[in-house]
Amino acid sequence: MADKKFEAILTLLVPQVVQLICENYTVDEIAAAKAFYGSKVYSLLEQEDTKLWHFSPLTLFNMYVEEKRQETLRYRRRHEDEQARRLSYLLCGDL
Repeated sequence: MADKKFEAILTLLVPQVVQLICENYTVDEIAAAKAFYGSKVYSLLEQEDTKLWHFSPLTLFNMYVEEKRQETLRYRRRHEDEQARRLSYLLCGDL
């Protein structure tokens, strides 16, 4: 696809995804745009060869939500693992 056509598709998709973020989270448009532009989903979307631009804005939004959910789960697991190590140290005296 020509670069101009691909850029045009992105300029149509991204605002719609940002709007969905605004509608589903308590953030303004600027915060939503920053969050989306900083996501892995956007990073993949801007690479034409991934073909993510074939997806609807709703699908891209759902991918964004899943990415954020997974980040939260990873953070919780790391936090819980650290707490378990501390508890083990307190109870057993070894790490």
